[in-house]
Amino acid sequence: MAVHPLPPRRTSAPETPDPPAYDRRRAWLILAMVVAFMMINYADKSVLGLAAVPLMDELAIDKSTYGLISSSFYVLFSVSGLVVGLLSARWSTRTMLLVMAALWAVAQLPALVATVPALVAGRLLLGAAEGPAASMSMHTLYGWFPPGRRGMPSALQIGGAALGTAVAAPVLTWFIVNLGWRSAFVALAITSAAWCLVWYAVGKDGPYSAAAHRAAAGAAPASGTPGAGERNGTRATVEASAPPLSRLLLSGTVVGSVLSAFGSHWALAVSSAWLPVYLQTQLDLTASTASVAVSAVSVLSLLLLLSVPALVDRRKRHGRAGRAADGIAQGAAVLVSGTALALLPFAEQRAAQLALVAVAFAAHAVAIPLHYVTTAAVVPAARRGPVFGVVAATGTLPGMFVPYLTGHLVDGAASEATGYAIAFLLSAAVMAVCGAVAMLAIRPDRDARALGGEG
Repeated sequence: MAVHPLPPRRTSAPETPDPPAYDRRRAWLILAMVVAFMMINYADKSVLGLAAVPLMDELAIDKSTYGLISSSFYVLFSVSGLVVGLLSARWSTRTMLLVMAALWAVAQLPALVATVPALVAGRLLLGAAEGPAASMSMHTLYGWFPPGRRGMPSALQIGGAALGTAVAAPVLTWFIVNLGWRSAFVALAITSAAWCLVWYAVGKDGPYSAAAHRAAAGAAPASGTPGAGERNGTRATVEASAPPLSRLLLSGTVVGSVLSAFGSHWALAVSSAWLPVYLQTQLDLTASTASVAVSAVSVLSLLLLLSVPALVDRRKRHGRAGRAADGIAQGAAVLVSGTALALLPFAEQRAAQLALVAVAFAAHAVAIPLHYVTTAAVVPAARRGPVFGVVAATGTLPGMFVPYLTGHLVDGAASEATGYAIAFLLSAAVMAVCGAVAMLAIRPDRDARALGGEG
């Protein structure tokens, strides 16, 4: 019996029924575990910034050296995200997430040595292990939720990042103030190890995963079972029917999505490395008050993440998807954050400064789940993992140099205030360009038709 490739695009609900093995409660359990995964992920990212002031004082290092330690997190971040993404079609997402979280626990331990080389080594390992985290955990979710129902799970996944920062800021600050800054790293190592134990028991690949697509295409007919050669041929046919990776990556929607992520991660790199320091040294907040401010920014991010993508999903279900639903929303989010960041150096009243900090470091977060949604809309499932890996690797590049660049600008300016002003204005300019181009380039309906995406 001839084996037919999967259709390039599913256009109506009857073509994507819930598979017989679909377990709705398991899907939401997986979502809860992924949210916890992202909470730990962003707590790991934020701990160095929260501990920055006592760490710099104890080690007697300047802001450029601290910025170098912070930037080292991203040296292998993009590379590992790219490599794992390209190999993800052959690996179980359950296993990938388990290995990543286990490495997170190990990567926190060099902080106990408390030297610059040890801290750099720990951040290098942590960055390598966290590079694929966002894209592969999103890939895991998309294996459990069908097209048209991914906006809210995507938002909750990225919301886990905001929630992780919101919870981690006061909790880790308590450890830092009361038990010393090293204790915060130990607490995170224990938390990652505990997550691994639970995930080992409940983790599972979903029925909408690329592996499930291949299995469905290679399933035996009622009269018999195909041999290994036929199944392998089916797998090759399914993957060959998708457009080349280069064509997918050069589509306007994917390019625009990468740029929106690039602008968003630029702001994220500034905030994770420097926001607690800025609040304490420039706005004269105590460590505890600064942690509350960081939590408030994260809560605002979470509220935006739970509302904007849900509205986008609603538009799609009512047949109003496309550029306005996806491209304008994520591009505008980056543009608004950049505008607030540009105004921040010129604000004089404390209330205005804190309000601009909240908008500058919260609004951009909307772009992170939406850029995955728009990318998934134009990419066939067989290519989704590799494309997500490339998109994540390029979109997160700012983390590799922005923390060091910011510290260098602050150290080299006539005053710290002037250095922060220059760094913020530069960041705002980059974010404005990224947001504007994303709004113009992202057209999911057009590119999905051309590339055979899920829509």
